[in-house]
Amino acid sequence: MQAANLSFAVRLASTDQDFRDACTVRAIAYGHHDPEMGPRFGDVEQLDVAEGTVVLLCRDQATGQCMGTARIQVSGFGPLTLESSLMLPPWVSSRLRAQISRLAVVPGASNVVKLLLMKASYQYCLATQVRWMVIGARSAALIRNYRSLGFQDVFEPGSWHVLASGGGLPHQILALDVAGARDAWQETKNRLLAFMTETEHADVQVFAANDEHAPARLAALAA
Repeated sequence: MQAANLSFAVRLASTDQDFRDACTVRAIAYGHHDPEMGPRFGDVEQLDVAEGTVVLLCRDQATGQCMGTARIQVSGFGPLTLESSLMLPPWVSSRLRAQISRLAVVPGASNVVKLLLMKASYQYCLATQVRWMVIGARSAALIRNYRSLGFQDVFEPGSWHVLASGGGLPHQILALDVAGARDAWQETKNRLLAFMTETEHADVQVFAANDEHAPARLAALAA
């Protein structure tokens, strides 16, 4: 496996400032597309600090500025937030699953920021034996991006579902088979295969430095 050094680092939010920075990015990113929506995402949410949830931050290593964020909620600690708005089919709901939400990147940031957050989310889910990564996407560009990573429709292709956790707006629901993702990327010769699985990014760390038992503890939920 080749190693690559980048000017960004991905870590788990652990301090009050980390969570405030994540919310600042959310407000800026959502507000960039809809000025009325931005302020709705500017405060730390109860789910951000709930058991079974982690918040990822991607920072510029030179300045320390938070450039992007994402949240991972594992179903072993309770229903996913989107499950308050819809019922997932058994092929998803019967397995350990994780919802990736609040994915936000500041306008003008490098495309690598979003890719690093997706790689970190995939690595976290792989390490904790999550079978399905589930997301709700609104924009055509985001939907294309997720499909390019191998996400598939959970419901009828092109169907829209209103999510209370997504501002009461309609979303398409997609899922990625975490265990089978690498084989699928190899089979389709996905252009992101090397980035996602064949390149070591030492600055992408999905567990807290003082929590060496986290992977094993979360993986026990899948037993």
